[in-house]
Amino acid sequence: MTARVLIVDDIPTNVKLLEARLLAEYFDVVVAYSGKDAIEICRTQEIDIILLDVMMPEMDGFECCRILKADPRTSHIPVVMITALDQPSDRVAGLNAGADDFLTKPVDDVQLMARVKSLVRLKVLTDELRARAITSQELALEDAARTINGIRTDSGRIIVIDTETARAERLRDYLSNSHAVSLLANPADAVFQTSGGDYELAIVSMGFEGFDPLRVCSQLRTVEQTRSLPIILVADEHDRPQVIRALDLGVNDFIMRPVERNELAARVRTQIRRQRYTAELRESLNNTMAMAVIDELTGLYNRRYFERHMTMLLGKSQEQDRDMAVMLLDIDFFKAVNDTHGHDVGDKILKEFALRLQRNIRGVDLACRFGGEEFVVVMPDTDALQAENVAERVRVATADEAFRAGLDLPLSITVSAGLAFNHFANDTPESIIKRADIALYRAKREGRNRVISDAA
Repeated sequence: MTARVLIVDDIPTNVKLLEARLLAEYFDVVVAYSGKDAIEICRTQEIDIILLDVMMPEMDGFECCRILKADPRTSHIPVVMITALDQPSDRVAGLNAGADDFLTKPVDDVQLMARVKSLVRLKVLTDELRARAITSQELALEDAARTINGIRTDSGRIIVIDTETARAERLRDYLSNSHAVSLLANPADAVFQTSGGDYELAIVSMGFEGFDPLRVCSQLRTVEQTRSLPIILVADEHDRPQVIRALDLGVNDFIMRPVERNELAARVRTQIRRQRYTAELRESLNNTMAMAVIDELTGLYNRRYFERHMTMLLGKSQEQDRDMAVMLLDIDFFKAVNDTHGHDVGDKILKEFALRLQRNIRGVDLACRFGGEEFVVVMPDTDALQAENVAERVRVATADEAFRAGLDLPLSITVSAGLAFNHFANDTPESIIKRADIALYRAKREGRNRVISDAA
């Protein structure tokens, strides 16, 4: 995954060092040498993550971060503070200013890249939710402009997972004045417990007895009910290599032992704020979406919404030189279903297919009913291999389990898919859809129940 990274530091040598590291990983890098310049860049350009030095003249990193997080235009951009300060009080000050994380100089390359990738993944999802809200044009202006700092961070529902009771109880004591904290001593029950507990944060210890803590994190990220649940790891110094791997698995944050009470509280507030902000975006989007852009039968967005939203996504992809994929799907032999069993059965097939489609695409992908038995999915920041994996997952989910549709004997249903990509600088939504349609036609002609990619 690529991203546009803003480096903010008044010392050119530090900037060059970080820039070289990021460019080697194919990130797009923007540079600012003062807090004031950084704020202006964030207000006028698309920035995905900010690496912000603390000690700068005129405006230090704490003040710069507070201004960015208070501005609706920039509050959603992740900020990682980079500093030589290593006291817990300094980290707490940064987190209270709104920073998403702290890195101490000299910065470890592996930790830096893991942090950047982890926070960029979160921002991609937030950006997509914001974009959908804007496209719908039905959100109230005050909701669309609300800043992440306006979200309450108290009364969080937290689960602490640790096999050592005394350690877990110590963390609960640190947090119980502001939050409702549950303890879980058996990591094997983590997914079951969190799936049914309506939690907003999981705190996972790295010191399990007889159980791999990264396995717990991986399982939480695999299950749909807990996929977006924030996770904070509590680790010892010798756990750092595993912490880096955990960040790649999707863990949101970590804190080192001995745990400092105020730093833990600040990190918990940061994660709960981000979780509630994302949840609020989802709820606002769902509750205020006008039926004019929703397909009444399937509950997916309709073609009118798709065309407007794809135009915006394509423009953004072209401006930032990012991948984008479009998948066009058609249910095989659907006319025969309607002719043989009636339109009421056909409608049930369409509704069930829409559910399977939604379950097997990713959170950032947008599925719409294109018309009749035809569906379309637009996939931002997606290359050919990723798109083919998603399409194949949808195809298998359709073919492997028959559709009941109220009949005594379930019906075997398959789907064909065509993929196309924003290959060319002069691409339009129409040209990409046309190539996807050609690829879909090839899938039909070559036997159906298959995925074909546009060869451009």
